[in-house]
Amino acid sequence: MDAITDAPVDVDTDVNMDVDHDVDVVVCGGGPVGLLLACELRLGGASVAVLERLTEIDTTIKAGAINSPSAQALYRRGFLPAIRAAQQQMMERVQALRGTGAPGTPGTPVKIPPKFAGHFAGIPLDAGLLDADDPAFADKGPADGLGLIAQAQLEEMLAERADELGVVTYRGREVTEFQEDAGGVTVHTSDGGVLRASWLVGCDGGRSRVRKLAGFDFPGTAPEITGHQALAEMTGTEGLKLGWHATDTGVYAYGPMPGRILTVEFDGTPRDRQSPVTEAELEASIRKVTGVDVTVTGIRSATRFTDNARQATTYRKGRVLLAGDAAHVHSPFGGQGLNLGIGDAMNLGWKLAATVRGTAPDGLLDTYTAERHPLGAWVLEWTRAQIAVMRPDRHARALRAVVGDLLGTVTGTTYFVKKISGVEQRYDLGEAGAHELAGASAPDLELADGTRLADHLHTGRALLLDLTGGAGDTGLRACAAGYEGGRLHVRTAVCPARADLAAVLVRPDGIVAWAADKGAAEPDGLSRSLDRWLGRRE
Repeated sequence: MDAITDAPVDVDTDVNMDVDHDVDVVVCGGGPVGLLLACELRLGGASVAVLERLTEIDTTIKAGAINSPSAQALYRRGFLPAIRAAQQQMMERVQALRGTGAPGTPGTPVKIPPKFAGHFAGIPLDAGLLDADDPAFADKGPADGLGLIAQAQLEEMLAERADELGVVTYRGREVTEFQEDAGGVTVHTSDGGVLRASWLVGCDGGRSRVRKLAGFDFPGTAPEITGHQALAEMTGTEGLKLGWHATDTGVYAYGPMPGRILTVEFDGTPRDRQSPVTEAELEASIRKVTGVDVTVTGIRSATRFTDNARQATTYRKGRVLLAGDAAHVHSPFGGQGLNLGIGDAMNLGWKLAATVRGTAPDGLLDTYTAERHPLGAWVLEWTRAQIAVMRPDRHARALRAVVGDLLGTVTGTTYFVKKISGVEQRYDLGEAGAHELAGASAPDLELADGTRLADHLHTGRALLLDLTGGAGDTGLRACAAGYEGGRLHVRTAVCPARADLAAVLVRPDGIVAWAADKGAAEPDGLSRSLDRWLGRRE
């Protein structure tokens, strides 16, 4: 039986070149999405240079959690210990700060619900009403329940892995212009450098320069709110209530981390999006929305946001691609932005790497937009719906009461948690009569040898699990001949909990490409799937 420490795809780590030298892919943007994409490209055998305008990791308060697909993706790449440590660190930090007399009862332990609950439009989802036995939550493995990790922590973790894999990251540099031709892209940087690459990917945020320079269409709906989120020192907070609350003038959230405050005003967009948030600006917003005469005495971290909701009509134009906020922007409610970007990176990385290597089947790169665009469109609609429910007008407040009643039921809470947590996400692979697992995130099967399915995805290769335990000639090995090695890892195993399954083919991004039950294994179907996703056999 193969060991789970099989050698990863052979990648050239001798890429410490000057910025003028060629690489396969230039990634513009060194946040979590850009760094994860760079790691995936390296696992797939591509050389990568990341251009990031900031000289240091941005510690501004942003996302504080990841959803189920994101946790699963990181778990499959060996980040489980790091995610656990980050979550424990965050819990201990909140516990320690709560003991200082900040929001909450001093010394009160922080209770983390067993599954992500969250909120919809500022209406809390009670984890106690969640039907944890719903099949959508099954087979998630040890990553289930993990996800409390600050965006800066995640970026630091990915930056370390990127460095280990040989990704070249240039901080303090950004794309100023580029020219595309039949052979690649010539990228000009802010320090006067020139970098020649086969592909350019914009992961440079909602105001993406790459997107604008390439001329991607970016339609959507205009913003109507001004939001603030901050970690601040404040006095006079006794009148603030912990959690989410709707008022006559907007919505606010206080805690759970001491000093954390979020306000939403419906009087239009910010007059200034560039300069730092001042104490006076934050104080005025808090007083207006909460009605409490809070005094802001200091700001540790603060940001503004709106509900601008736009999406590129395609994620690829020639040799230029988009991922993360460069491809789609929306309000932060529900924490979908970072998670959507992580999904983009996982989907694009192996496909673009295969294209670089010349092993990609025809049309593989086109499936990136085809698979990710519908999920992005759904997130935009989901955030727009929350804005409608958060408005302070009388009609919206009536709608809010109805939604609140629904969220007070087991069925309602379970529905919303499944949507927010992403456990129901799947791709339409367009195959009639395919197995029920096809297009879904692979279940984290526990194998008889003590390993789990995710343990065999660390190297970024596709995985074919023969779950017959080697009993009889299933024809699976013959189908896999010519793919094993750099593109495919084949493993024979037994899964006592899923005795019905004969075999599962998992793409490098953790999505089931093909599966068959015992007594119905179809090697011909497997051959077609291997050819479709991995290209022709060698």
